[in-house]
Formats: sequence, C-alpha cells, structure tokens
Amino acid sequence: MDQGATRTVTAIIDALADDGCYVGDSILSETLTHALANRLTALINANVLQAAKIGRASGAQRQSKVRSDATHWLDDAPTDPTERSAVSAINALRIELNQALCLGATHSELHYAHCPAGASYSVHRDRFGDDDARLVSLVFYLNESWRLSAGGELMIYNDAMQPLHRVTPQAGTMVAFLSERFPHEVLPATTSRLSLTGWLRQGKL
Repeated sequence: MDQGATRTVTAIIDALADDGCYVGDSILSETLTHALANRLTALINANVLQAAKIGRASGAQRQSKVRSDATHWLDDAPTDPTERSAVSAINALRIELNQALCLGATHSELHYAHCPAGASYSVHRDRFGDDDARLVSLVFYLNESWRLSAGGELMIYNDAMQPLHRVTPQAGTMVAFLSERFPHEVLPATTSRLSLTGWLRQGKL
C-alpha cells in the first residue's frame, strides 16, 4: 500500500472511530474508478441492471416512490478483472478496519447503482431493525466532472434529522459510515448518477 493509500485508510479509521462517518478521498485509484465507470456503463447499455427493491430476500419489494435506482450485484469472487480489483481493495480495507476498530466484519457485499435523471432514494437507514449484519456502509462515486448544478447529492443526517454531510457524487469521492447510525437519502439529479455501493458485514456469506 503506497503512502497516499495508507493516509486515506488512516483517515477512514479515525473518522469512523471519532464520529462514525467518513467523506473524502477514495481507496480506489483514479484508474480503477474510471474502469468501474466504464464497466457499469457497459452493463447499463446491455440492460443487465434491475430495478432496485427495498426490504430483504423474499420480502423485498419495488417501491419507486421510495427508491427509483437500478442495481447489479457483484459476485463475491468476480471474474471481471476490474470488479476483482475493487473487491480486493475493499476487503483489504475491511481487514484494516477489523484490526484498528475490532469491527468483526467477515465479508463485503457490493453492487453497482445507477440513478437515471430524476431518480432518488428517500430517507432510510441501511441496517434492518431485526438484522445486525451490516456494519459499515460504503459508497464509491464514479461520475467524472460532475456539475454541482446537476444535484444528486447524498444527504447524511443525525438522529434529529439535522444535515451532517451533503456529498457531491464526484468520481474519487468515497463515503463510509456506521450502518446503524445515520439516516440518509439520495437527492434527484438532472443527469445519470453512477456508483459502487455496499456494506462490510458480519456473519456468514
């Protein structure tokens, strides 16, 4: 791990330990971020993505008024070299967080997310009330040269619904936060919004 990556990992550890939320430079390189954007664009063009649902397993439902993005899940051991590199980097982060914070994360769960123009995701928390598997939520933005006027920000709130962070979805930006703690939402944008999103989880695969 080079010095820049080491500094980023240290910043993530410190932020999660201090207030539970990190917004800053990505652990994924510029080259890898660009490759992921190309990969996601190819999947969109191939009509591989599916309308996102809320809830779990057989109880998951499509509710477009709540969530109107489309997703594609990554395999735990991807065959695509770009995805394999991303999973490797994220699992390396998982190991560092486990060592520094006694996190107990056993694996990552990742998917691409595509929000077309006008799509949004209403306020929610990432951890289900009866399931503590999700420990840390992760977002890696893939849009290069994002215009501020396009919207599409991630809003992160405290328990009193006061804004803590307003995150522009610019490539090279990463978000990590404790999944149980922060209500958040995705605001609509005037253009397509791309990201790699997921969780560090505990328990069995």
